[in-house]
Amino acid sequence: MQDEFKYVGSELDLFAAVHNWKSYWSSQLRPVLHGDVLEVGAGLGANTPYLNRSCIRSWTGLEPDPALVEQLAVNVKQVGGAACDVVCGTLQTVEGERFDTIIYIDVLEHIENDRKELQDAARLLRPGGHIIVLAPAHQRLFTPFDAAIGHFRRYDRRMLRSISPPGLLLEKIWYLDSAGLLLSTANRLFLRQSMPTKAQLHFWDTFIIPISSVLDKLTFGRLGKSIVAVWRRDRGAH
Repeated sequence: MQDEFKYVGSELDLFAAVHNWKSYWSSQLRPVLHGDVLEVGAGLGANTPYLNRSCIRSWTGLEPDPALVEQLAVNVKQVGGAACDVVCGTLQTVEGERFDTIIYIDVLEHIENDRKELQDAARLLRPGGHIIVLAPAHQRLFTPFDAAIGHFRRYDRRMLRSISPPGLLLEKIWYLDSAGLLLSTANRLFLRQSMPTKAQLHFWDTFIIPISSVLDKLTFGRLGKSIVAVWRRDRGAH
């Protein structure tokens, strides 16, 4: 049953403090956000303040874990921008509603049938609307950490193209955090940790992300430990 779902990861509180990283990737996504927004797998709401701005008409935070929903409801009350409606469930729970933007922030990799998930999301998308996915990149970097927090996979361009929903155009796809890619490679080869420490995350967020924000421009989004994909439904589609 739906209310039996429990998120297996334990990293949400740990990653809530990586402000430079959240500010960086959200600056890349905000230009695409518009209208009525659905955030799938909203978790604790740690990402919502970075994305929910005054240009948004409405914001729905969708989260299947009832324990996280309670915390989510409290956290999003403090968010500026559009009022946040918190819903416990999956896409099937909001079936029949329509959205202009549907976002997955480090969520799609947790869903076993990712192809079906995007197809279901596409049916909720209005003409001219977008689906945005931010996810960990490169299956070769899959570590015990990925397994520990319930990842089924990491992505590359080919993998995301292969699950593009019918009727949607893959408008843009690019990588982020090229400097962090080196750290992830080192962890894969040497440390193989199941969970980063607070000190490691602080170092990455404080020193590596500012470097990546420069290098990513120089490499034109061709390198990085995270990947972003944006799909668009044609305005003439129904």
